[in-house]
Amino acid sequence: MIDRLFTFVLLLSLIQIISCKPKATTPAPATTSAAAPSAQAPATPETLAETQAKAEKGDAKAQLILGAAHDKGEVVAKDVAEAVKWYRKAAEQNLAQAQNLLGLSYDEGKGVTQDAGEAATWYRKAAEQGYADAQYNLGICYASGAGVEKNAAEAVKWYRQAAEQNFAGAQLNLGVCYEEGEGVERDAVEAMKWYHLAANQGNEDASTYRALMEKVMTPEQLAAAKKMVDGFTAKAAK
Repeated sequence: MIDRLFTFVLLLSLIQIISCKPKATTPAPATTSAAAPSAQAPATPETLAETQAKAEKGDAKAQLILGAAHDKGEVVAKDVAEAVKWYRKAAEQNLAQAQNLLGLSYDEGKGVTQDAGEAATWYRKAAEQGYADAQYNLGICYASGAGVEKNAAEAVKWYRQAAEQNFAGAQLNLGVCYEEGEGVERDAVEAMKWYHLAANQGNEDASTYRALMEKVMTPEQLAAAKKMVDGFTAKAAK
């Protein structure tokens, strides 16, 4: 009995040491959109002139593509200030992906003076349109108090919206929130559910946390978490 109790305490200690708050509050903002704007073909040598012309005429999607090209130094010379210029033009036309990338530019001080408040403002504009990357980024802002007043419950709100869209990073962070009781009531089954979903997408941190929790949860809890995962997956597949 003593050996089992010691093992349980040790596992809980390991969870606290290697996981939780660092992942919930200070992960890198989502950058997945920068390299290849979703639903938009990147600029190529053959399409660059046409993309440039459309962008200069005010086409928001072309502006986004041109900004991404300058951001990555693809087809055109890398110029982060020029990237910000085009992201801003598209963002001001309410293009969510451009708003997220403009927020990221302010977040990192890339091509513009670093400004956490401006970053949060642009993340919010995109997040309110349902853009998962921005919802995740805004959740990080609230979890860490970057550019907004720190608010764990608000972080959970935005993580959840991105997690429901199967965004792995948000699922990981939401799982941490449930495990620690940050912004939401502590719930091991809910935590395991979100760790499962993120791990199933290849998130290594989520795989680690899932493996640790599996050692301290009851069979009934594990079964309940699996049932929730199966329900989420079936709903997402429809």
